[in-house]
Amino acid sequence: MSKSIRKSNKGFTLIELMIVVAIIGILAAIAIPNFLRFQLKSKSSEGKVNIAAIRTAEESYLAEFGAYVATATENPLVASVGTTKTPFLNTPGIDFDLLGWAPEGSVFFSYSTVAQAAPAAYSIQGQADIDGDGVLQAWGYVKTIPGGVVGMPIGQCVATGIAGGVNPATQTERDTVGPCVAGHGQSVF
Repeated sequence: MSKSIRKSNKGFTLIELMIVVAIIGILAAIAIPNFLRFQLKSKSSEGKVNIAAIRTAEESYLAEFGAYVATATENPLVASVGTTKTPFLNTPGIDFDLLGWAPEGSVFFSYSTVAQAAPAAYSIQGQADIDGDGVLQAWGYVKTIPGGVVGMPIGQCVATGIAGGVNPATQTERDTVGPCVAGHGQSVF
C-alpha cells in the first residue's frame, strides 16, 4: 500500500512577507517622530508647571512678608547637560528655600526670579536644552501690577511679557506662564 505524501500549501510567500515588513516600516516612520514630539512636550511641561508653582509661592510670600523674593539661578549646569535631568540645587535659607519652593526630584530646567521693591513686581524664568540641540528653551512669567508696570526682565523673557497675544512673534502676554520666545516650546520634529 502506498501512502501518498501531500504537501501543504499553507504559509506566506516572500512577497507577502515583504509587504508586511514595508507596512511596519511606514508605520514606524510615522510613529517615531510623533513619539519624540510628545516626549519633548512632556519635558517642556515640567518648566511650565514649576514656574506656575514658583508664582504661587511668590504670591504667598508677598502676602506673609510684604515683598517678593529674588533668587539666583538654580542649576546653572542645566545648559551643559543636555537632555538629562539634574538634581535641583537649593541653597538652605536663601533663594528658593527662603521662598518655600523646591521641585520633587531632579529637573530639566534651571529657574531664576527677579524681584523689584517699588513698585512690587517680579519675573520668573526657566531654561533648559530638552531637545539637546545646544539652544536653550526659555519659559517665563512676567507679573503685571496695577498701573501696567511689569516685573524686571530675565534673560530671554522681556519686560513686555511672554510670546503670545495677537501676534505670536511679539511678547505681549503678561500674568501667564508661557514661552519667552515665540519658537520655544515648538518641536523640532
